[in-house]
Amino acid sequence: MKKQALISVSDKTNITTFAQGLVDLDYDILSTGGTLKALKEAGIPAKAVDEVTGFPEILGGRVKTLHPFIHGGLLAKRSDADHMNQLEENNIAPIDMVVVNLYPFKQTLQKEGVSGDEIIENIDIGGPTMLRAAAKNFADVAVVVNPSDYETVIAGLRADSFGKAERKKLAAKVFQHTANYDAMIARYFSEETEEAFPETYTVTYEKVQSLRYGENPHQQAAFYQNPLHKGWSLAAATQLHGKELSFNNIQDANAALEILSEYKEPTAVAVKHMNPCGIGVSDNLSSAFAKAYEADPISIFGGIVAVNSEVDAETAKQLSEIFLEIVIAPGFTDEAMEILTQKKNIRLLDLPMQDGDKGYHKLTTVKGGMLVQDNDAGEVAKDALTFPTKRQPSDKELTDLLFAWKAVKHVKSNAIVLAKDNQTVGVGAGQMNRIGSAQIAITQAGDKANGAVLASDAFFPMPDTVEAAAAAGVTAIIQPGGSKRDQDSIDVCDEHGIAMVYTGMRHFKH
Repeated sequence: MKKQALISVSDKTNITTFAQGLVDLDYDILSTGGTLKALKEAGIPAKAVDEVTGFPEILGGRVKTLHPFIHGGLLAKRSDADHMNQLEENNIAPIDMVVVNLYPFKQTLQKEGVSGDEIIENIDIGGPTMLRAAAKNFADVAVVVNPSDYETVIAGLRADSFGKAERKKLAAKVFQHTANYDAMIARYFSEETEEAFPETYTVTYEKVQSLRYGENPHQQAAFYQNPLHKGWSLAAATQLHGKELSFNNIQDANAALEILSEYKEPTAVAVKHMNPCGIGVSDNLSSAFAKAYEADPISIFGGIVAVNSEVDAETAKQLSEIFLEIVIAPGFTDEAMEILTQKKNIRLLDLPMQDGDKGYHKLTTVKGGMLVQDNDAGEVAKDALTFPTKRQPSDKELTDLLFAWKAVKHVKSNAIVLAKDNQTVGVGAGQMNRIGSAQIAITQAGDKANGAVLASDAFFPMPDTVEAAAAAGVTAIIQPGGSKRDQDSIDVCDEHGIAMVYTGMRHFKH
């Protein structure tokens, strides 16, 4: 008996070439709908599935392959005499290969102005059912879901080297594919029904690239993207120049983009080890970068810079004067590219930076589990601020306080940021106590601390941080408030004429 292959694909890339290869290997072809039409137009002999089932496609194509004549042929174990007898008794022919890819649900979901009805109609039913049936029976049935495997399958069949092990690898791809497909559908329905944290939390990511190693050379790693993410994403960047990104590059670059998304004016952000070492805001990019660089000219060496304006020649000259791992921008002028590409190893990433949805879930794996939370997209409005001290901040101080508050949100806790004139001048990150972070930030700022403002990601449990700030010449402080000992800090501020602002919002970042 000749072998049979059932082919029904949404993505018709190279399908006629592959089908012809199967015909040349003496396969009979079964097919449906648009795939059948494409095969026949290419002169490839193929039989309609409804000729086998004796039942027409109905419900606008919703039902066509869901039939015992199809699934019996897919699921019968060739080594089981009872199975094979049942096929013979019911006049069912075995199906030896399934070539299926699914309705374009993801692409439909991403279409501008798509209707709910169109989304629902692009949820495939028969395709996943055939794929799962064939994959379950991989011992006897080959199943191909990705056009990139066509050439390998044909070559293996021709060389008579396509056995159970190869079929098992293809089956694994099928279950990965259908799990990915179903996870996107689950996410769609969860969002539609506003169920942010369902009892079963299903996520799916698609591989962007393999990485040479992880944080350290002994760790394997890969980079995956959320296929339905809205807004900025490093995975959407186009690399214009330089070496392949590393695991640590990607982590730092993402941190830089998270910080950059806080600011609307021309802004430059320099990041080292996922903490900002310099942030500058100005009325032009060159000046903004100068501020970011001058904030900490030592730590920026070997760091990552992200900017939210097209890099021009003047800024490119500044960037080229120091060693940087990566520059991310929404475009580079021709002159800037000519300047920056003189540096062989610098990575240049072009990333459109239109306003996007900041509201997404952050996932943190723990041993045997996962924590899920909303991304910290919280922004404090001016009218939500309270002023507990005798002196209120001036307009200039308030501008710097809000600038620093956006920055401290992205510094590892315990976090302290000193800022002046839309520039960070001192950053203290990740210490086990708040005064330790404050002392680091004040030391880094040096003379610039005099007249600067201070932001703290959480309240002051002791007045020691305020006392250190006062000694350094800090004139205003922004913090969440809420400590039982708030009055102690207020008293120190009042003693030194410091204005304090409460946000009522904490920004821990562990």
